[in-house]
Amino acid sequence: MIDELDGRVIELFAAEPRIGVLEASRRLGVARGTVQARLDRMARQGVIRGFGPEIDPAALGYTVTAFVTLQIRQPGGHDPVAERLAGVPEVIEAHTITGGGDMLCRVVARSNQDLQRVIDMIVDVRGVERASSVISLATQVPQRTLPLVAAAARPRTADGTGADGRGADGTRGNGQGADGGSGSGGSGSGTGGDGSDGGRRPGRRAVEGPPS
Repeated sequence: MIDELDGRVIELFAAEPRIGVLEASRRLGVARGTVQARLDRMARQGVIRGFGPEIDPAALGYTVTAFVTLQIRQPGGHDPVAERLAGVPEVIEAHTITGGGDMLCRVVARSNQDLQRVIDMIVDVRGVERASSVISLATQVPQRTLPLVAAAARPRTADGTGADGRGADGTRGNGQGADGGSGSGGSGSGTGGDGSDGGRRPGRRAVEGPPS
């Protein structure tokens, strides 16, 4: 679980990945050790998986995105197929799914003609029986996680809404807030503290952190 300060830390570093911990502490109005402790804890918990740059495949020339549904030969299983698909650079995601197919891949290509080459490589993977594909014409909602951060950082009440009376989707319910008010909301915890571990010991970072 994360709290309001954790959410603010994540949002700041998501918007400015190159910001230093000292500058982040100044922006957030908390001690430098507090920010570092929060980053270290969320990295250990797997909430933050890294501080690497986000790459746009289209900017690299891969302007075509497609979703490929695979039928997997049984009893070979999905894991060996997934390992082989990992060797195809244009396969940027692969998921085991329910329904008519066995695995769903998100792939990129430089053109429609190049997409055929990518699909041929996928079909040649041992264990794949057949593949069907659809091409993405436009991305209406890009992959995102910050709305989840905002929802998870809100204190929860017994009925599942936030302390400000809002649900996970941000809409306001009929119930009162945790303070008995009409949804004004309480402040998040830990804004003046030193994090869950007090920030008194640096610990070992689970991921490469931002500049100090």
